[in-house]
Amino acid sequence: MKIRNIAIIAHVDHGKTTLVDSLLRQSETKLNKEVASVNCIMDSNELERERGITIFSKNASVIWRGVKINIIDTPGHADFGGEVERVLKMAEGSLLLVDAQDGPMPQTRFVLKKALELNHKIIVVINKIDKPISDINKALNDTFDLFIDLGASEKTANFPVLYTSSRMGKSGLEPHLHLMHDITPLFDEIIRYIPEPEGDINLPLQMLVTSINWDNYKGRVATGRIYNGKINAGQEVIKIDREGRMKRCRLTSLMTFQGLAQTEVGEAVTGEIVSIAGIPDVTIGETIADINTPIALPLIKIEEPTVKINFSVNSSPFAGREGQFTTSRQIRERLYKELENDVALKVEDNPSGGWVVSGRGEFHLAILIERLRREGYELQVSQPQVITKTIEGKKFIPYEEIFISVPEKYSGAVIQKLGSRNGQMKKMETKEGITYLEFIIPTYGLFGYRREFMTDTRGHGIMNNLFYSYLAESGEWKKRERGSLVACESGTTRLYGLTSIQSRGELFYGAGVHVYKGQVIGQNSRKEDIWVNACKEKQLSNMRSKGEGGMEHFNVPRTISLEDALEYIDDSELVEVTPKSVRIRKIALSQLESKRSRRIPVG
Repeated sequence: MKIRNIAIIAHVDHGKTTLVDSLLRQSETKLNKEVASVNCIMDSNELERERGITIFSKNASVIWRGVKINIIDTPGHADFGGEVERVLKMAEGSLLLVDAQDGPMPQTRFVLKKALELNHKIIVVINKIDKPISDINKALNDTFDLFIDLGASEKTANFPVLYTSSRMGKSGLEPHLHLMHDITPLFDEIIRYIPEPEGDINLPLQMLVTSINWDNYKGRVATGRIYNGKINAGQEVIKIDREGRMKRCRLTSLMTFQGLAQTEVGEAVTGEIVSIAGIPDVTIGETIADINTPIALPLIKIEEPTVKINFSVNSSPFAGREGQFTTSRQIRERLYKELENDVALKVEDNPSGGWVVSGRGEFHLAILIERLRREGYELQVSQPQVITKTIEGKKFIPYEEIFISVPEKYSGAVIQKLGSRNGQMKKMETKEGITYLEFIIPTYGLFGYRREFMTDTRGHGIMNNLFYSYLAESGEWKKRERGSLVACESGTTRLYGLTSIQSRGELFYGAGVHVYKGQVIGQNSRKEDIWVNACKEKQLSNMRSKGEGGMEHFNVPRTISLEDALEYIDDSELVEVTPKSVRIRKIALSQLESKRSRRIPVG
């Protein structure tokens, strides 16, 4: 059977996973009833469904007119660029999805750049043409400009274009929705334009491992593409690791993708994407080679992490109450196990305690922490820090390129805030009441800014960021401008105590919540930290009754998510993470220790 391998690439929320749904449903693929009844079939992870984004790359296949099309669904968020970089190597071509209303966005540039570096054949798909305010011509012109900016050759820039509504399952060569019937034109263009996989079936076996999964019956399962030769079930092979060491192994299972499922097969040949079992220590980037003529494939190069966080065992007064896995051995094993699946992650033992975990951004690490807590782990993490480099005696730090669209009346506040965070404006233009801004800003300058951005723009602003480069440090890291409200005693929060301190700032908790001494319960309206008593109860006497003062208004507390907590904390605080709770605490849990370590005023 002829084969086509394609990756679907785009910015976040431009419709990749929805388009894959249409491809699966309108092909000859058989889906079970549970899968067929849901939207975004490929987003099988709980976190992906909650957030509406793709975090992990997925594989599927469809059969169309006698041709097998292997589909690779890729993440669209910049922090998961490591996933994109490695899985693109399995394909010869890409479908570049562009929103008909938004046009190319920052992550569109990133994924297209990676596809062009691999000499992919690109089919541009202008998606969501059913949007009422879509601007199809502008989206197409901006996409062509992007190809030119990225140095695409004349042949590559002469790309085929299709117009689709992935939600409606329709596509066509012209942007007229009423003339479209189904997704057939897209299938036909894939078969016509995307080349068959390169490679020679007569050469010795070479397969590159690009992802790892676990099966309760088969054990460790490695997925990758066969670049040369063929592979058989039960065959003896050589595993070549990243250092060039070789190990003899025997395969216990060989599977290919049929729809969403993996099916056992006896043989697979050059160009096919397969999964194999039987090699217990196989990892991403290794080569599976012929036993007689083992030849390694080039290693997968991944961009380095830019942000790090210190993980450690939970040491708060509530430690061990809510988590299933709480010991250093359990946490360490889980973190190092994650390295097998995420090549963009780094984990190192910290000599002063805990583990330094480095990733592509705050969101990348926040998703890891969220996954750990859902698996039953309990731990605490420090303030995110940028990873610096020293070159010829000069300190270099990571910078981000940020792209903002905001109503014109809010643009002044955005420019002022970014300027105070050492941001440098590259571009500013206003069209139809919307201001478009581009800034270069140190990565640390974005820490804690997203919430301010949404407040300053009343929720109407859109901000996207992309790693720019390592540049010489200029200016100082701007510290948090407001301090914390810290509980001065352990107990249960009371409405009487909370109403008496709410005028000092913004609270994070309501009444009836268990807190401990040293826990952050709110944000002060001033720079310093204040230790307060949220557990204070009203004293009853002959002169006072329980009902007095009950008419005083209590403000709704601010709900703190994991990402909010990571953005909020400074270097004197930690985030306590358990399966049930996310708490912010001081490193020094007593007022006296805090004064000694920071020498800050207390009230």
